Parts: sequence; structure tokens; C-alpha cells
Amino acid sequence: MNIDELRKKLIAAARLNPPQDRVPFAFSTRVMACIASAPALDEWALWARALWRSAGACLTLALFLGVFSLLTPPAADSVDLSQAFERTMLAAVDLENDYAR
Repeated sequence: MNIDELRKKLIAAARLNPPQDRVPFAFSTRVMACIASAPALDEWALWARALWRSAGACLTLALFLGVFSLLTPPAADSVDLSQAFERTMLAAVDLENDYAR
């Protein structure tokens, strides 16, 4: 079938059945009832859902990094963290002692 011929037939059928100006009974009431029955947006639920998803992502990342740190061999020239921290914190005191002499 030719598309132009089909289009002409459809337009002719549409012209034979014009739209009505009459609105169905209680149409506005049904529309308003449908709008009123829609659940209200709960912002707390949205926040809770987002935070639980991010908590899962953080837990996954923490587990991955924990396993990675356990499986990674220590470096040969690794310095004890407590000793490095103590040297850093007491560096100012050592400088004062050097200048006092």
C-alpha cells in the first residue's frame, strides 16, 4: 500500500469523527483524586537511601584497601612510624637546644 494513500485515508477517517467539546462526567474530580493519592515526597527517605548506598561503597573501599595493605609486602627501607613521628614532633625542641649552646 502506498504511504500517501494511507495518509489520505487516515485523514479522511479523522475528519468524519471530529472531537467533542464535552468533558466526561466528574473528570476534574478524578484527576484531582489521582493527584491527591500520589505519595508525598519524603526527603528523609531520599537522604537515608543515598547514605546507605554510600556506606556500602565506603565499606567496599575500606575492605579493598585493608586487603591490599595486608597483602603488600613492606618496603625494605621502611621506618618505624612512631619513631618518625617523635622525631618530627621534637624537631623544634632539638633546634632550640642547638641554638642555646
